[in-house]
Amino acid sequence: MSDGDKLSYYTAAEETWRIFRIIAEFVEGFETMSRLGPAVSVFGSARTPPDDPDYKRAEQFGAKLVEAGYAVITGGGPGIMEAANKGAFEAGGTSTGLNITLPFEQAANAYQNVKLEFNYFFVRKVMFVKYACAIVCFPGGFGTMDEFFESMTLIQTEKIERYPVVLIGTAFWSPMIDWVRETMLEKYETISAEDLDLFVVTDDLDRAIEIINERQPSALPSLDDEWRLPPQERLTAEGTRIGRPPVPRR
Repeated sequence: MSDGDKLSYYTAAEETWRIFRIIAEFVEGFETMSRLGPAVSVFGSARTPPDDPDYKRAEQFGAKLVEAGYAVITGGGPGIMEAANKGAFEAGGTSTGLNITLPFEQAANAYQNVKLEFNYFFVRKVMFVKYACAIVCFPGGFGTMDEFFESMTLIQTEKIERYPVVLIGTAFWSPMIDWVRETMLEKYETISAEDLDLFVVTDDLDRAIEIINERQPSALPSLDDEWRLPPQERLTAEGTRIGRPPVPRR
C-alpha cells in the first residue's frame, strides 16, 4: 500500500469514527437534558462584563426564571451566559451550561450545577431547542443571532410548535426589527406580516416571565400515543416535526 493509499484509508476511517463521536454527544445530551423539566434557554453576548447593566439584568432574570419554576439553560460561557447561570444558581435552581470546545479558550463559568461539553455546535443547538419551552435573547453577537433566527425558522415553518421567543433590550433589538420590517417585509416581501408576531421585544423582565407563562406549548404526546398522530405531526429524534415530503415541481 502506497503512502497515498494509507492516507486515504486513515482519512476514511477517521470520518467513520466521527459519526460515533457525534452519536455519543447526542446520547449524553439526551440523557442529561431529559431530566431538567420545564426550562428556558437564555442567549446573549459572551463579552458582556459583570459591571454592565445587561449582565445585572440577565442575573436578575435567571433568578426570576427559577422563582417561576423553570430551569435555566445557557451556553455555559462568560458574559450574559454567566449572568443567567449565576442568577439561577444562587436562587437555588437548576442552572445548566452547554459548554462548547473552541479553538480559543473559553472557560466554563462557575455557576452551573448541570454541565455538558460539546465539540459540535449542531449537536449543542439541538439541546438548546429540544429541551426549552421558551427562548430569551439578551444583546449579543453572531451566536445570539444564530439562535434567534434558527428559532424563527423552526417556528415559521412549523417544524416545532410555537413557543415564546422574547428579546430583552429595546435599544439593542429595535433597529434590527425595523430593518426586518422595512426591508424583508415591505421592500422585498421575503417574510409575511404575521412572522413579526413570532417574537416579543421588551425591557420588562417581569413581562418576559408573564409571556413565557402565558404562551406555553401544549404537552408533547407520549410515545404510546404518538403513533396515533398524522405522520407529519410525529416527532423526529431532535424534537422537530417530521413534516411532509417536498412536492416535486411539474
